[in-house]
Parts: sequence; structure tokens; C-alpha cells
Amino acid sequence: MVPANFSETQRAWHESEPRAKRLKTYTLGCKVNQYETEYLRNGLLRLGYVDAEDNENGPGESCDLVLVNTCTVTTQSDFKSRKLIRKLAKENPSAEFVVMGCLVTRRPQEIRTLFDSDVSLEVICDKRDIPEFLKRRGLAQPPTGISCFGRRHRAYVKVQDGCQVGCAYCIIPKVRPYLQSRPPEQVLEEIRILAHNGYAEIVLTGIHLGHFGIDLVQKSNLAELLGQIVALINRESLPLRIRVSSLEAVEVSDELVRLFREHPKILCPHFHLSMQSGSDDVLRSMKRRWLSGPFLERCEQIRQELDRVALTTDVIVGFPGETDAQFQETCDLVRRIGFSKVHVFRFSGREGTEAVKLPDQIPTHVKTTRAAELQQIADQLRADYAGSLLGTNVQVLLETEESAAEFSGTADRYLKVKVHSRQNLLGKLVEVHIEETHGEELRAVL
Repeated sequence: MVPANFSETQRAWHESEPRAKRLKTYTLGCKVNQYETEYLRNGLLRLGYVDAEDNENGPGESCDLVLVNTCTVTTQSDFKSRKLIRKLAKENPSAEFVVMGCLVTRRPQEIRTLFDSDVSLEVICDKRDIPEFLKRRGLAQPPTGISCFGRRHRAYVKVQDGCQVGCAYCIIPKVRPYLQSRPPEQVLEEIRILAHNGYAEIVLTGIHLGHFGIDLVQKSNLAELLGQIVALINRESLPLRIRVSSLEAVEVSDELVRLFREHPKILCPHFHLSMQSGSDDVLRSMKRRWLSGPFLERCEQIRQELDRVALTTDVIVGFPGETDAQFQETCDLVRRIGFSKVHVFRFSGREGTEAVKLPDQIPTHVKTTRAAELQQIADQLRADYAGSLLGTNVQVLLETEESAAEFSGTADRYLKVKVHSRQNLLGKLVEVHIEETHGEELRAVL
């Protein structure tokens, strides 16, 4: 819309200028998906696109290109992806659509049927083809990484892709089977650029992060990569901290723990360790590689080495054949480890996985009851962990301005903190003193 106070000359010039093409992006699913959306968005911005929310010409007007990144990890993920696509197609009838993601990899033809035949549609079935997509659009040299991550104060950096483990409940090895680690020098350069562009926290992520480096010509591992990142941050005095996303407990090596112990201001003392069940019989049925004993032992070793470390996890309840006694084994192990957060999932049979065909499927009402019981335990553990931080100092990334004198953010130990401050420190890493706890919420001062 041309501003009302423009002169006739200004108006004529404005209306003669070609309008930049507007872009909207939507992402479902994991951190890797979010990174890949940002990678494609970064490339399209180089081609002259602008984010639609920054260049609207009036309410309700369609944008020029809609990018949707789909997820297929559960049946509900499929449903949400299809629902979102239908909604966006209706709201943006004249837009071009680009659809990618794991649901597209599984069912590209199904995605095409969600659009009218006259819609301009490109379906990217393999994420490895994203650079080629940008080349076809005219970007001769697609970026090797990202330089921005929306308007957040933290950015995700994908360092690895693919999984070949084959847990009985998981569809991911069928849609992301190729192990592909990024060269360390490429990761380091991306982190350096993001830090200089104002991002204060980097979350390293991958489909199977613990397998980073095993496919590289010059073999590497996650500990070596983190060592290089720490050296970069120290060498260039970057105001930056690093968080590591999901790992298997046994992949937390002694070298990795040593790095976290020696650099607590750079490496967030937080590990998300995938447990799934506390019953060895259920773990065997799930085709998990490690049983409860090694998992517990590694958690205890990590806790002994690192001060007030936050351990978080995922648990599936109601896996086929899980008895009441086996469920209680899971509850007992969760209590014994003392997780600071537990993501509780009710088992949902996934077409294409082994688990969907297993006998003794658990009724929905039983899964719901078990999930509620475990969540109650998890909530108490989280409150207990928050209480253990009372009177201590923690590092917080301030992400939201709640009022003129109050900010909220995320602690290095992955808890939400409200901080009283009359200084504008939005987007900064600050050291705070925990003065109050209310359940899992912390209140602090600088």
C-alpha cells in the first residue's frame, strides 16, 4: 500500500518499482527440520525474496511463495502436515508452493493430491536436493550454511543427518537413511557468522548426533567437534554458549564430559538422553541397543562429574506388551535418575515400523492413565530440580521482555527464569542469582 502522504511523484515512482517477492515458511517437527527450513529461507533471501510479515501490502493478501517442511514421525504428525497444507493452499490460492520434509519423502504423490492441478507446486523428496533447488532458482553458489535464524536469540546448527539404527517404533531410518556429517570447518564458519550476527546460543543438532563424524573421510566425533568450537569461541572471544541436543547416554564419552567440566560457561551443563523405557524387556522389544543398567550407570557418572547437571529424557509409555510391572520399572528408573524434565509420549503405532505389527497392543485408556502417572512424577522431579538451584548462580539467555523491569529467558540448565533488571539486556547472556522458585519457575536478579 502506498502511504497516503506520498506526493504524486513519489507515488508514481513507488508504483513503478517492482515489488519484491514475499515468502512465508512453515515447519513441523524436529530441530533438524527447523534448520533445513532456515537454510532454504537463507538461500531464497539471497535471491531477493523478503519475509512476508516484513512487507505486507494489506490484510489478507496472499504471498508469492509458501514453503512447508513436513514431519512424519507419528500418525498425528502426518495429520498436522496435511491439515496445514490444505489451510495454506486455501489462504494463498495464487502462491507458488514448495513442500519438503519427511512426509514428502514417504508419500510424495499424496502431497500432490492436496493441491489443485493449476497450483504451481514443487515437491522436494530428498533433503539432499535442496542446494540443487536453489541452483535451479538462479543461485549459482548455494550457501554452505546459514547466517540468520529468524528473530530468535538462539540458532540451531545441523551437523549430522541420517540414522540406521532401526528401533522398532521409529520410521526415521526409512526417510533419512543416509549418514552425512558436515565438515568441521563448515560448522565452525557457520557458528562464527551466527555469533557475529548476534545469536547468543547455538544448539548443535542432528538426526543421530552421536554418530557425527563416523562417515567423514577424516574420521571425527562429537567431542572433537566440540573441542574445536570451544577453541573458536575462546580465540575470538565470542559471546556465545553451546547446547547439545539429543544423545544416547552411552554416546556421552569421557572426553565429552571432560570438555563440559572444563568449560561450564561455554558448554551448557545439560544432556538430553534418550531413555524410552526403564524395563529391559520392553527395551529389547523396542530393539534399543542399550538396556537400563548401562543407561543408569552413565547417568550417575555424568552427575558425579558435572555440577548440578540437568538430565532430560524421552519416555514412551504403552509400548505393545508393556505390563503394569514393566511400566512401574520405568517410573522407578525415572525417579532414581532424577531427571529435570521428562517428555512423556503415549505409544502410537506407526505404519511402516515393526512395532505396529506387534501383538498385545495397549488400550488407549491404559496408555492415557500411565502417561498421566509418569507426568505427575516428572513434574515433581522438575520442581525438585528447580528447588535445588535456589541460592545459586546460573547463566541465562534473556529472550523476552515481560515488562519495563522484567525479562524471561532460558538458563544454561534448561529451565525458564524470570530476571528483574532495569537494564535492557534482551538477547544477552547474563549471570543471575536465583532468589525464588515457584514449581519449575525460577526468579532471579543480576
